[in-house]
Amino acid sequence: MNTELLEALNILEKEKDISKETLLDAIENSLLNACKNHFGKADNVRVIMDRQTCDYKLYAEKTVVEDVEDPIEQISIEDAHKIDGKYEPGDIVQIPIESKSFGRIATQNAKNLILQKIREEERKVIYDQYFEKEKDIVTGIVQRYVGRNVSINLGKADAMLTENEQVKGEVFKPTERIKLYVVEVKNTTKGPKILVSRTHPELVKRLFESEVTEVKDGVVEIKSIAREAGSRTKIAVWSNDPDVDPVGACVGMNGARVNAIVQELRGEKIDIINWSDNPGILIENALSPAKVISVLADPDEKMASVIVPDYQLSLAIGKEGQNARLAARLTGYKIDIKNETQAIESGELPENYMELSEGVYEQEMYEEGYEEAYGEEYDGMYEEDDESYPDEIKFEEVEE
Repeated sequence: MNTELLEALNILEKEKDISKETLLDAIENSLLNACKNHFGKADNVRVIMDRQTCDYKLYAEKTVVEDVEDPIEQISIEDAHKIDGKYEPGDIVQIPIESKSFGRIATQNAKNLILQKIREEERKVIYDQYFEKEKDIVTGIVQRYVGRNVSINLGKADAMLTENEQVKGEVFKPTERIKLYVVEVKNTTKGPKILVSRTHPELVKRLFESEVTEVKDGVVEIKSIAREAGSRTKIAVWSNDPDVDPVGACVGMNGARVNAIVQELRGEKIDIINWSDNPGILIENALSPAKVISVLADPDEKMASVIVPDYQLSLAIGKEGQNARLAARLTGYKIDIKNETQAIESGELPENYMELSEGVYEQEMYEEGYEEAYGEEYDGMYEEDDESYPDEIKFEEVEE
């Protein structure tokens, strides 16, 4: 038994995850290559290796002839009879080859061939390992800045977080652990090239999958996601179980789940809304926290006209148009937002809408106040002299 070789193969298999069978094949090829370098050719050389003990033997198959023209592939009948007297012209004789007789160059070439195969297999193993993590998140350790890029250690391989995939304003310190989204894994001659991102919208989705059990199990689905990295993200969620509140599941007890994700994203705001197959309801939810009066959506043209109260217009549009922009990405609709005054001027709302809406507004305020005071919904109509309406939240007080 070749104990040293067997032990070395077992160590390589354990540490580098390279199969012993692959390494044995590499050794066979290196022996054949050494014979070729030593004899000039190795077409008639055969390697016999015991896969269990790692013992091997080299044979040169030579044809028995009367007159030898090629000593590498032929043997004289006299020499063949020295081995065994039964050989006749045309028979094949197996001549043992001692690998110790190989020259220094042949030995070095064989060694290099084995080392090259080990490196190739090591790169292949690492590539396969990280290729499985493509479109998923990994935890990396910050090593150093390379120009404006950041070198990240992922364990068995390094990744480069390019400037384009970094969130503006984020600064990393060496040895800091961060979550990254694996965008793509490429196999190159120098090993796997791993492209990671901190700005990709799927990073937020994968973080919810790791933090929220219902999302991981498929009970709650993230239907759509829109993100402006470092600032705000909107996600639309849907529950396949009527007993599970999708928004509540993602937020968690006292906001524990969503706060853990916000902390990982370094304070990025996250809006979680209910998904709806009705585009009007979906757009209304997407413009949250702004309140919406009406939504007119055209599914064919993917356009929607939205009317909001005058005092809600700036909230609906958001700072530098961010809220409206994210809502448009989330829903896939081009959204045109108008306030009440603009809608009346354009004829989309009647001229007396303000007077009509005031009564509705009073009724809504009354019902909200009643529910807050008594813990139940109010079924009747609002009357200004209604004595049941709590004094501390009279409409006149709330109107301001």
